[in-house]
This record gives sequence, structure tokens and C-alpha cells, in this order.
Amino acid sequence: MNGSSVKPGVDTAGRRAFLVGVTAACAATGTATAKRAFGQTAPAVPPPPEAGKSYRTAGELVADLAARRVSAVELLDQAIARIERLDKSINAVVVRDFDRARRAAIAADQALARGERKPLLGLPMTVKEAFNVAGLPTTWGIPAFKDWQPPEDAVVVERLKAAGAVIIGKTNVPVGLADWQSTNPIYGTTSNPYDLERTPGGSSGGAAAALAAGYVALEAGSDIGGSLRTPAHYCGVFAHKPTYGIVPMRGHTVPRLPALPSAGDGLAVVGPMARSAHDIALALDVIAGPDEQREGVGWRLVLPRPRHRVLGDFRVLLIDTHPLGATAEAIRTALAHLADRLGKQGVAVARQSLLLPDLAEATRNYMRLLGPVMTQGRRPEYYDRMRSIAATMGPDDQSLDGIFVRSASVGWREWAEAAGVRTRLQRQWATLFKQWDVVLCPPMPTAAFKHDQAEMSARRLDVDGQSQPYTNNVIWAGLATGAGLPATVAPIGRTESGLPIGVQIIGPYLEDSTPIQFAQLLEQAFGGFVPPVL
Repeated sequence: MNGSSVKPGVDTAGRRAFLVGVTAACAATGTATAKRAFGQTAPAVPPPPEAGKSYRTAGELVADLAARRVSAVELLDQAIARIERLDKSINAVVVRDFDRARRAAIAADQALARGERKPLLGLPMTVKEAFNVAGLPTTWGIPAFKDWQPPEDAVVVERLKAAGAVIIGKTNVPVGLADWQSTNPIYGTTSNPYDLERTPGGSSGGAAAALAAGYVALEAGSDIGGSLRTPAHYCGVFAHKPTYGIVPMRGHTVPRLPALPSAGDGLAVVGPMARSAHDIALALDVIAGPDEQREGVGWRLVLPRPRHRVLGDFRVLLIDTHPLGATAEAIRTALAHLADRLGKQGVAVARQSLLLPDLAEATRNYMRLLGPVMTQGRRPEYYDRMRSIAATMGPDDQSLDGIFVRSASVGWREWAEAAGVRTRLQRQWATLFKQWDVVLCPPMPTAAFKHDQAEMSARRLDVDGQSQPYTNNVIWAGLATGAGLPATVAPIGRTESGLPIGVQIIGPYLEDSTPIQFAQLLEQAFGGFVPPVL
């Protein structure tokens, strides 16, 4: 890291001070999440009154714990009871650690009684199965790793525990974290709480389902191809893909490989998920900052405060069409409705800009960078097969599938060329963000689709009756990932059948607090998460 984003020093308080601005701004306006629906076509059906306590925000629960209005053990019991009652049909929390969680909750209550205060003290939560938690299996849904247990926690888990969180279990993922669904031979299939016949997304699908079902108020996930943002969009919750590198990946590691400090692969990130934007800020404040075994030896993270604190001060660029694939009319209509509402709030909203990078080039280059990451570590025959497939496609095939297949066998020169294009695109984004504060776009081409467990190569994406390549699911996610930009997803509406629709809020490099703040202001002005009927 460089420039004004980092300062010398290794103190923990300084490492986590970067989001003071957005956290304070969110707290100043209250943490209660509006229960009205945001621009949805289908009317929201309110949950039964007794379910209300299951949908309190993390901020509200932490405040109640500190004020001794509720105990950590009581919150744990409520979470366990809800999981045991509902999760047979949803199948989100696939690894359960209730006994150790109870010991941690008892310890949290004792600490609270002594007057101790921490950001998450006593709060029950789950984490994505891909994170190492000592004493629990980490498999990534791959049968060969069934029952393998890491010797230590991932950095993110360490930081959550240090902040007082009570980890009660782990949530489901697809095989190898490589799908926009969450199903695998070890744990089975996770369903969307809004429609059990549909996917909650992937690869952090179990996490989003656990939030939407009211099991927990906070989750930790990861993202390289939309794996935080897709499930948030499909399940009507919030998620934040951080600027690349600001949250350590150590311990979010392929099972059985050593969890070593690393600069990473240039694309993958880990980040928070929640039912409110305020909770996103709260969690990111806890987990962000350099790895103490690497950059943290000499640097700490101090990111800029939000650009604005009033919705009407934001300058917004909204895009809803992509040159490489169609986007469903329901998604585009929800974004248009959002644009109208923003305009009435005094927000400057534009639909085009000459400063916007070429979306086709950006997406194709992202695939050139993604392919080597997703295909590394395979047997030699795998690469032979990929080269054979590539030979049938031809060198001029610029489809996303074609690029991905060829990129499995690229050499250093080709990868360096793609990295150079990324640097140029990053400069273009930086220039754009001098004129605009955030870019709004779809998180995905469609709302949640029905479970599809056919072979990946046989799957198709249905966009309003148009059959498109399944890989087109990545067209909107790749823009922020390929440039290393922060992106927050917030719920903004529903389809006619009641499926959630989200908006992706892309922000400037290292200005994570700006899209999070924008999401918070949307939530305050128009409403946010609306529970499913369970």
C-alpha cells in the first residue's frame, strides 16, 4: 500500500481506525433498519411479530448487550433455536459449534458484567465454511478434504473473536467456491429463504441465507467473481467487497495448504455481510488492516472518510446495460426507479460518461486474470484438456468462456500484459471518480435462479427468455474485482414474484467508506432489508 492510505506504526487501535468516519455517520442517524420495502413490485409480507427479535441489527444487539438488556447466552439460545427450527429446509449452517459457542457466550457475559466493552462482545455470528476455524472442518465443499481441521484460526476469525464475537458455526459453499450456487457433495444444497426452489447464490450463499433467515446478524464471506455480492443481491441483504488487499486473506486457504501471509492473487478478497449498512461498517472496522505477519509489521491502514454525509450531495453515475450480455428487465426497472427516487432527493444522476472504461475490455481482461487463479494447482492432464478445448475455439474467440479456457495455460508474458491493461483501467477509473462519487450498476444479470445441478458446461443463463452462457453471470461482478475497487451491495426492490433485487455501488480505490455510506443513506431514505416469510 502506498500514498496517504497508510501510515507508519503497528498499533491495533490505529489499524482499525480507518472507518471511524462512516461508523460515526451511521451511528449518528441510528441503527434501526427500516422494515418497509424499497421500490418493490410485489408487496412485502411482514414476518410474524415473534420473528422481529430475530431481525435486529448487530449494532442494536451489541448495544443491548452492553446495556445488559439481554445476555450473550440468551442471544445464543435464540440463534440455536431458530437454526434448529428452520435450517432443515434452508441448509445454511452446515458446520455447528454450539458447545464451544456456549462457553464463549458465558465468558462474554462475565466480561460484560465486569464492565468490559468490545465492538462485538457477546454477538453470535457465523462465518463462511472457507475460513479456517481451529477445531472445525474446512473443506471448501471438496470431498477429498472432508473432516480436515486446520490448526489455527484465519486472521479474519481471530479478529472477530478478539472483538468479542461468538462464532456458532460455518455456512455452506459450492465445490471449490466456484459457482453462483451453494451445493456440494459433503453438505448438500442451500436454498434461498425467499424461494426454496432457488439458489441463495454463491459462493457465500450459506452466509446470505443465514442472514436472511434471521439466524445471525453478521457474517464473513469472500469474493473473486461476485461471491459476496451475488448472494447479497439474491437474498436481499448487504455485503461489501473491500478494496483489494485491505483485509488479510491468511487462513482463507485451500484446505491442507499452510496458511501463510501473502500478497494474494490480485483479485480475491474477504469481507462482511449483514442486514444493514451500519453493520457492514461495524464489521469492516474490526477485520480490516494489514496482516500483522506481513505489511502490519510496518504499516497501518487509514482510509479516507466518506466523501459526503448527505444523500443529495452525491454525484452518481448509473449504468444498467453491458455490451457482453443482457440484463433482466426487472433489474433495470428497479435501477430506473432508484434513479428517479435519487433525483427527487437532489442527487445528480447521470446515465453515461465518456470517462467510463470500456466495459467489454474491462470484463474480458478480468477473465484473463481470473483464469490462471481459478485453474492453478491442477494435474497436468487438466491443462492438456484445456489446451485441446482452446484449439477448437480458435484464437479470435473473445467469448468469456474462450478467454477463460485459454487463460488456463497462459505464460508470464500474457499474464503481465493483462496486468498492464488492469493498471491502465485502474487509472481510467481513478479519473472517472474525480467527477463521480459512486457508480451504480446491477450486481448480477438476473434475480435468483432455480437450483441447477447440471454439469457446469451444460448450464445456461435465462435472461427474460434469452439463453445466454452461464459464464455471463460474471459480467457485472468483474468490473470492480478486475480493478481492485470497493463495491457494496444493498437491497433496492423485488421482482413481481417477490425475489430480492440489489444494487452494486462501486466506489473509488481505497475509499470503502464512500459506497458503504451511500448504502446507509439509501437504507435511511428508502428502506432496506425486508424479511422473507418462513
